[in-house]
Amino acid sequence: MTKVIDIKDESQVEKINRLACEAPYEVWLSTDTLMLDARSLLGLFALIGKKARVVAEDDVNPKQFSRLVSKME
Repeated sequence: MTKVIDIKDESQVEKINRLACEAPYEVWLSTDTLMLDARSLLGLFALIGKKARVVAEDDVNPKQFSRLVSKME
């Protein structure tokens, strides 16, 4: 399950990290060349100014995942 978001600034990175840490499942962010654990704050800073796919396992509730992603934007 994936959705694309545009990562604009440091405050958004911190919010993504906080939400990923609170999620009861693993959340990853990927670009064409990177795949990062969203719980890794340091890695997320490399994505500022880029579009990234938010990725979760297929067995995650789609509505729950959509709500998570909308909070990250």
